[in-house]
Amino acid sequence: MSKIKSAIIQMALKGDTTMEPDEIRDKMLEAHIPMIDQAGSEGVQILCFQEVFTQPYFCPSQDNRWYAAAESIPDGHTTRLMQEYAKRYNMVIIAPLYEEAMPGVYYNTAAVIDADGSFLGKYRKTHIPHVAGFWEKFFFKPGASMWPVFTTAYGKIGVYICYDRHFPEGWRALALNGAEVIYNPSATVAGLSQYLWELEQPASAAANGVYIAAINRVGREEPWSIGEFYGSSYFVNPRGQIEAQASPDKDEMLIHEMDMDMVREIRDTWQFFRDRRPETYGSLLDLN
Repeated sequence: MSKIKSAIIQMALKGDTTMEPDEIRDKMLEAHIPMIDQAGSEGVQILCFQEVFTQPYFCPSQDNRWYAAAESIPDGHTTRLMQEYAKRYNMVIIAPLYEEAMPGVYYNTAAVIDADGSFLGKYRKTHIPHVAGFWEKFFFKPGASMWPVFTTAYGKIGVYICYDRHFPEGWRALALNGAEVIYNPSATVAGLSQYLWELEQPASAAANGVYIAAINRVGREEPWSIGEFYGSSYFVNPRGQIEAQASPDKDEMLIHEMDMDMVREIRDTWQFFRDRRPETYGSLLDLN
Protein backbone atom coordinates (compact mmCIF):
# COMPACT_ATOMS: atom_id res chain seq x y z
CA MET A 1 0.00 0.00 0.00
CA SER A 2 1.36 3.40 -1.00
CA LYS A 3 0.98 6.14 1.60
CA ILE A 4 2.12 9.75 1.89
CA LYS A 5 2.50 11.32 5.30
CA SER A 6 1.57 14.97 5.01
CA ALA A 7 1.12 17.91 7.35
CA ILE A 8 -0.63 21.26 7.08
CA ILE A 9 -0.18 24.19 9.46
CA GLN A 10 -2.80 26.77 10.41
CA MET A 11 -1.72 29.77 12.48
CA ALA A 12 -2.86 33.12 13.85
CA LEU A 13 -0.89 36.28 13.13
CA LYS A 14 2.14 36.86 15.36
CA GLY A 15 2.96 40.42 16.24
CA ASP A 16 0.55 43.02 14.88
CA THR A 17 -0.13 44.98 11.74
CA THR A 18 1.58 48.14 13.05
CA MET A 19 4.92 46.37 12.72
CA GLU A 20 7.08 46.49 9.62
CA PRO A 21 6.52 43.60 7.18
CA ASP A 22 10.01 42.17 7.71
CA GLU A 23 9.44 42.14 11.49
CA ILE A 24 6.15 40.28 11.03
CA ARG A 25 7.87 37.84 8.66
CA ASP A 26 10.50 37.07 11.28
CA LYS A 27 7.87 36.47 13.97
CA MET A 28 5.82 34.21 11.73
CA LEU A 29 8.87 32.20 10.74
CA GLU A 30 9.91 31.94 14.39
CA ALA A 31 6.47 30.52 15.22
CA HIS A 32 6.51 28.06 12.32
CA ILE A 33 10.00 26.65 12.79
CA PRO A 34 9.20 24.51 15.88
CA MET A 35 6.32 22.96 13.93
CA ILE A 36 8.59 22.36 10.93
CA ASP A 37 11.06 20.65 13.27
CA GLN A 38 8.25 18.55 14.72
CA ALA A 39 7.08 17.57 11.25
CA GLY A 40 10.60 16.52 10.38
CA SER A 41 10.97 14.46 13.55
CA GLU A 42 7.67 12.68 12.84
CA GLY A 43 8.62 11.74 9.30
CA VAL A 44 6.30 14.09 7.44
CA GLN A 45 6.96 13.85 3.71
CA ILE A 46 4.99 16.85 2.40
CA LEU A 47 4.32 20.02 4.41
CA CYS A 48 2.17 23.01 3.40
CA PHE A 49 1.48 26.34 5.10
CA GLN A 50 -1.46 28.77 4.81
CA GLU A 51 -1.87 31.49 2.19
CA VAL A 52 0.84 34.22 2.40
CA PHE A 53 2.03 32.46 5.53
CA THR A 54 4.68 34.98 6.64
CA GLN A 55 2.31 37.98 6.70
CA PRO A 56 -1.14 39.11 7.77
CA TYR A 57 -3.93 38.91 5.26
CA PHE A 58 -3.49 42.58 4.39
CA CYS A 59 -6.05 42.76 1.59
CA PRO A 60 -8.81 44.46 3.65
CA SER A 61 -6.60 47.54 3.24
CA GLN A 62 -5.43 49.29 0.12
CA ASP A 63 -2.18 50.42 1.68
CA ASN A 64 0.91 50.21 -0.50
CA ARG A 65 3.15 49.80 2.57
CA TRP A 66 2.41 46.09 2.24
CA TYR A 67 4.26 45.91 -1.06
CA ALA A 68 7.35 45.77 1.15
CA ALA A 69 6.17 42.35 2.34
CA ALA A 70 6.84 40.81 -1.07
CA GLU A 71 9.89 38.61 -1.66
CA SER A 72 11.66 37.24 -4.67
CA ILE A 73 11.08 33.55 -5.45
CA PRO A 74 13.29 31.51 -5.34
CA ASP A 75 16.02 33.97 -4.36
CA GLY A 76 14.27 35.55 -1.38
CA HIS A 77 14.95 34.92 2.29
CA THR A 78 11.97 32.66 3.03
CA THR A 79 12.33 30.37 0.02
CA ARG A 80 16.02 29.86 0.71
CA LEU A 81 15.28 29.13 4.38
CA MET A 82 12.59 26.59 3.47
CA GLN A 83 15.02 24.93 1.07
CA GLU A 84 17.37 24.39 4.00
CA TYR A 85 14.63 22.80 6.09
CA ALA A 86 13.39 20.66 3.20
CA LYS A 87 16.88 19.27 2.70
CA ARG A 88 17.46 18.80 6.44
CA TYR A 89 14.32 16.70 6.88
CA ASN A 90 14.05 15.14 3.41
CA MET A 91 10.63 16.80 3.22
CA VAL A 92 8.74 18.49 0.40
CA ILE A 93 7.67 22.00 1.45
CA ILE A 94 4.99 24.18 -0.14
CA ALA A 95 5.55 27.79 0.92
CA PRO A 96 2.77 30.25 -0.03
CA LEU A 97 4.32 33.73 -0.23
CA TYR A 98 3.79 37.27 -1.48
CA GLU A 99 6.04 37.39 -4.53
CA GLU A 100 7.75 40.36 -6.15
CA ALA A 101 8.39 39.42 -9.78
CA MET A 102 9.83 42.87 -10.48
CA PRO A 103 9.28 46.32 -8.95
CA GLY A 104 5.57 47.03 -9.19
CA VAL A 105 4.55 43.49 -10.21
CA TYR A 106 3.38 41.23 -7.39
CA TYR A 107 1.77 37.79 -7.21
CA ASN A 108 0.14 35.54 -4.63
CA THR A 109 2.41 32.56 -5.10
CA ALA A 110 3.29 29.15 -3.70
CA ALA A 111 6.90 28.00 -3.97
CA VAL A 112 7.32 24.22 -4.23
CA ILE A 113 10.54 22.73 -2.86
CA ASP A 114 11.51 19.08 -3.25
CA ALA A 115 12.79 16.82 -0.48
CA ASP A 116 16.42 17.40 -1.46
CA GLY A 117 15.99 21.16 -1.09
CA SER A 118 15.80 21.88 -4.80
CA PHE A 119 13.34 24.47 -6.05
CA LEU A 120 10.80 22.75 -8.32
CA GLY A 121 8.78 25.77 -9.36
CA LYS A 122 5.82 27.90 -8.34
CA TYR A 123 2.12 28.34 -8.79
CA ARG A 124 0.65 31.85 -8.96
CA LYS A 125 -2.94 32.34 -7.84
CA THR A 126 -5.11 32.51 -10.94
CA HIS A 127 -8.41 33.96 -9.76
CA ILE A 128 -8.15 37.25 -7.85
CA PRO A 129 -11.18 38.61 -5.95
CA HIS A 130 -11.83 42.33 -5.65
CA VAL A 131 -14.78 43.05 -3.36
CA ALA A 132 -15.23 44.91 -0.08
CA GLY A 133 -12.74 43.56 2.47
CA PHE A 134 -10.86 41.55 -0.14
CA TRP A 135 -9.14 44.13 -2.36
CA GLU A 136 -6.73 41.58 -3.78
CA LYS A 137 -6.26 43.15 -7.19
CA PHE A 138 -4.61 46.10 -5.45
CA PHE A 139 -1.88 43.68 -4.31
CA PHE A 140 -1.82 40.74 -6.72
CA LYS A 141 -1.58 40.39 -10.47
CA PRO A 142 -3.54 37.34 -11.73
CA GLY A 143 -1.22 34.42 -12.36
CA ALA A 144 -1.09 32.38 -15.55
CA SER A 145 0.80 29.31 -14.39
CA MET A 146 -1.06 26.91 -16.71
CA TRP A 147 -1.78 24.38 -13.97
CA PRO A 148 1.67 23.02 -13.14
CA VAL A 149 1.97 19.62 -11.51
CA PHE A 150 5.15 19.02 -9.55
CA THR A 151 6.74 15.58 -9.53
CA THR A 152 8.20 15.42 -6.05
CA ALA A 153 10.14 12.71 -4.24
CA TYR A 154 6.84 11.37 -2.89
CA GLY A 155 4.20 12.00 -5.50
CA LYS A 156 2.63 14.35 -8.00
CA ILE A 157 1.15 17.44 -6.40
CA GLY A 158 -0.67 20.58 -7.49
CA VAL A 159 -1.50 23.86 -5.76
CA TYR A 160 -4.66 25.96 -5.96
CA ILE A 161 -4.86 29.07 -3.74
CA CYS A 162 -7.87 30.23 -1.67
CA TYR A 163 -10.41 31.97 -3.98
CA ASP A 164 -9.28 29.65 -6.78
CA ARG A 165 -11.24 26.88 -5.08
CA HIS A 166 -14.56 28.36 -6.23
CA PHE A 167 -13.63 27.62 -9.86
CA PRO A 168 -13.93 23.93 -10.83
CA GLU A 169 -11.89 24.31 -14.02
CA GLY A 170 -8.57 24.52 -12.17
CA TRP A 171 -9.16 21.43 -10.06
CA ARG A 172 -9.92 19.49 -13.25
CA ALA A 173 -6.91 20.90 -15.11
CA LEU A 174 -4.55 19.95 -12.27
CA ALA A 175 -5.98 16.44 -12.06
CA LEU A 176 -5.77 15.97 -15.84
CA ASN A 177 -2.15 17.13 -15.69
CA GLY A 178 -1.42 14.32 -13.27
CA ALA A 179 -1.91 15.71 -9.76
CA GLU A 180 -2.82 13.12 -7.13
CA VAL A 181 -2.81 15.57 -4.20
CA ILE A 182 -3.80 19.24 -4.46
CA TYR A 183 -3.02 21.72 -1.70
CA ASN A 184 -5.29 24.74 -1.22
CA PRO A 185 -3.71 27.29 1.15
CA SER A 186 -6.30 29.88 2.14
CA ALA A 187 -7.22 32.90 4.23
CA THR A 188 -10.96 32.53 4.78
CA VAL A 189 -13.20 34.26 7.31
CA ALA A 190 -16.58 33.33 8.72
CA GLY A 191 -19.44 34.60 6.60
CA LEU A 192 -21.00 33.90 3.24
CA SER A 193 -18.46 31.31 2.10
CA GLN A 194 -18.02 29.36 5.34
CA TYR A 195 -20.60 26.71 4.48
CA LEU A 196 -18.74 26.17 1.21
CA TRP A 197 -15.53 25.31 3.10
CA GLU A 198 -16.67 21.72 3.65
CA LEU A 199 -18.60 21.48 0.39
CA GLU A 200 -16.42 22.65 -2.50
CA GLN A 201 -13.16 20.82 -1.79
CA PRO A 202 -14.85 17.47 -0.97
CA ALA A 203 -16.92 17.80 -4.15
CA SER A 204 -13.81 18.64 -6.18
CA ALA A 205 -11.88 15.75 -4.64
CA ALA A 206 -14.65 13.33 -5.62
CA ALA A 207 -15.11 14.80 -9.10
CA ASN A 208 -11.39 14.50 -9.86
CA GLY A 209 -10.28 11.45 -7.88
CA VAL A 210 -7.66 13.33 -5.85
CA TYR A 211 -6.76 14.06 -2.26
CA ILE A 212 -7.14 17.71 -1.30
CA ALA A 213 -5.51 19.41 1.67
CA ALA A 214 -7.36 22.62 2.60
CA ILE A 215 -5.48 25.04 4.87
CA ASN A 216 -6.95 28.12 6.57
CA ARG A 217 -5.57 30.58 9.13
CA VAL A 218 -7.10 31.34 12.54
CA GLY A 219 -7.94 34.39 14.65
CA ARG A 220 -8.64 38.07 13.98
CA GLU A 221 -6.23 40.54 12.43
CA GLU A 222 -6.75 44.09 13.64
CA PRO A 223 -7.47 46.81 12.68
CA TRP A 224 -9.37 45.15 9.87
CA SER A 225 -12.89 44.05 10.69
CA ILE A 226 -13.62 41.44 8.04
CA GLY A 227 -14.26 38.74 10.66
CA GLU A 228 -12.52 35.75 12.16
CA PHE A 229 -10.42 33.23 10.29
CA TYR A 230 -11.95 29.93 11.34
CA GLY A 231 -9.17 27.40 10.77
CA SER A 232 -10.80 23.98 10.35
CA SER A 233 -8.06 22.87 7.96
CA TYR A 234 -8.51 19.33 6.68
CA PHE A 235 -7.58 16.43 4.41
CA VAL A 236 -10.30 15.05 2.15
CA ASN A 237 -9.96 11.80 0.20
CA PRO A 238 -10.92 10.98 -3.41
CA ARG A 239 -14.32 9.78 -2.21
CA GLY A 240 -15.02 13.29 -0.89
CA GLN A 241 -14.76 12.17 2.74
CA ILE A 242 -12.92 14.38 5.24
CA GLU A 243 -10.41 12.09 6.93
CA ALA A 244 -8.78 14.51 9.41
CA GLN A 245 -9.60 18.06 10.50
CA ALA A 246 -8.02 20.73 12.69
CA SER A 247 -9.69 22.97 15.26
CA PRO A 248 -11.49 26.21 14.33
CA ASP A 249 -9.46 28.48 16.60
CA LYS A 250 -5.99 27.20 17.49
CA ASP A 251 -2.50 27.21 16.02
CA GLU A 252 -2.21 23.61 14.90
CA MET A 253 -0.27 21.23 12.72
CA LEU A 254 -2.47 18.48 11.34
CA ILE A 255 -0.54 15.35 10.32
CA HIS A 256 -2.26 12.70 8.25
CA GLU A 257 -1.38 9.66 6.15
CA MET A 258 -3.00 9.61 2.73
CA ASP A 259 -3.60 6.23 1.10
CA MET A 260 -2.57 6.94 -2.47
CA ASP A 261 -3.87 3.59 -3.72
CA MET A 262 -7.31 5.13 -3.26
CA VAL A 263 -6.65 7.51 -6.16
CA ARG A 264 -6.44 4.63 -8.63
CA GLU A 265 -9.24 2.72 -6.91
CA ILE A 266 -11.68 5.63 -7.10
CA ARG A 267 -10.77 6.55 -10.66
CA ASP A 268 -11.27 2.93 -11.71
CA THR A 269 -14.68 2.92 -9.97
CA TRP A 270 -15.96 6.32 -11.07
CA GLN A 271 -14.83 6.68 -14.67
CA PHE A 272 -15.26 10.43 -14.88
CA PHE A 273 -12.11 10.96 -16.92
CA ARG A 274 -13.07 8.23 -19.39
CA ASP A 275 -16.60 9.58 -19.77
CA ARG A 276 -15.70 13.23 -20.22
CA ARG A 277 -16.79 14.73 -23.56
CA PRO A 278 -14.32 17.58 -24.13
CA GLU A 279 -15.22 17.72 -27.82
CA THR A 280 -18.65 18.99 -26.76
CA TYR A 281 -17.41 21.69 -24.40
CA GLY A 282 -15.79 24.07 -26.87
CA SER A 283 -18.68 26.54 -26.75
CA LEU A 284 -17.92 27.15 -23.07
CA LEU A 285 -14.87 29.12 -24.13
CA ASP A 286 -17.11 31.42 -26.19
CA LEU A 287 -19.47 32.21 -23.31
CA ASN A 288 -18.41 35.43 -21.57
